Amino acid sequence: MTIALLVLVLLAVGAVAAVATGRVSGALGPATSTRPFRGLPEGPVLAADVDEVRFSTALRGYRMDEVDAVLDRLREEIRERDEELAAWRSAED
Repeated sequence: MTIALLVLVLLAVGAVAAVATGRVSGALGPATSTRPFRGLPEGPVLAADVDEVRFSTALRGYRMDEVDAVLDRLREEIRERDEELAAWRSAED
């Protein structure tokens, strides 16, 4: 009787772990946070703006969608500044 109960408990723990890690469909919904996400402000990005960025933590680290959005924005800002710098340098020649 004790062994059967132990096996049932282990199966239940394994099922909960499988659902929680997403190995079984119908798992947990998207991660949420009570702490507001602070991304980059509108307009040109300054070094101080990057220092103020905060990401919400999720089960396995930071929320990837928030990190991706900030990195996409930084990439675009840097690309635009590189183009402006190249235009200024070519105008000086």
